[in-house]
Amino acid sequence: MFGQNFEGDFGNNGSVERLADYVSGTAEPPKPSVPERSNGERRKYRTVWISDVHLGTKGCNAELLIDFLDSVDSETMYLVGDIIDGWRLKKKFYWPAEHNDIVWRILKRAKRGTRIVYIPGNHDEMLRPFSGMNFGGIEIQRAAFHDTADGRRLMVLHGDEFDAVMLSHRWLAFVGDALYHLSMKANHVVNVVRRRLGLPYWSLSKMAKHKVKNAVEFIGKYEEVVARAAAERGVDGVVCGHIHTAEHRMFGDTEYWNDGDWVEGCNALVEHFDGRMEILHWPDEVAKREAEGLEVAQAA
Repeated sequence: MFGQNFEGDFGNNGSVERLADYVSGTAEPPKPSVPERSNGERRKYRTVWISDVHLGTKGCNAELLIDFLDSVDSETMYLVGDIIDGWRLKKKFYWPAEHNDIVWRILKRAKRGTRIVYIPGNHDEMLRPFSGMNFGGIEIQRAAFHDTADGRRLMVLHGDEFDAVMLSHRWLAFVGDALYHLSMKANHVVNVVRRRLGLPYWSLSKMAKHKVKNAVEFIGKYEEVVARAAAERGVDGVVCGHIHTAEHRMFGDTEYWNDGDWVEGCNALVEHFDGRMEILHWPDEVAKREAEGLEVAQAA
């Protein structure tokens, strides 16, 4: 099987470093097991932001992300951290063929002329020493500034810099990460059952976040701190990831955007060519597309 060959190529020693070589463009990954979809017209955007993919974990919704990458094009794409989960890969190497397919698609975009900016997060911090360098058409930056088509200036960063747990109690962040992955396993089981019943994707952990008071308070405080930092830097707004909660809020005159994740919500932030920005919830987009296809088939 392709996935087994790919895992064997990395082996147990230096797997994260070899993976960094593939992502940085210093080595070519194997061809994808899922061919790039060529039929159908792709949506075109000026800019796309995605983050918190967590390649190397079972929680990564690779199938949905592959569908997204085969459905949209953009002039610029920001990878806003935690694309690879180095924390989990160091504990146990897990790399199915679909995860390589995502890397292949991103590198392919760079070769086609899309500007790719990779801003490493805390889970893929092994790439931070490469900040300021360009590998295979992928720019690695610690943070970036983006000018929208309608003249707004946005700061783009992963956001773990403003996480009090990450800053003060790094050990607690690792404990939380282990508990989080347990919840992701439960989420996977729930959605396997839902697929067999013909039901759409549903995020167990996302629902739990909105029900737990402390999680809601943490998210609100985090958003406020990040927006304040953007205002202090004299920009119009900020785009970040890290907390796996897609959101758009205004804090005074400062815009806060979070592009979500591809573990729970499966979201992307996009900028249209007139500067208008929108959060896409891809499971909803897939359901809408399938419903429209069914209507066409029934009308034929």
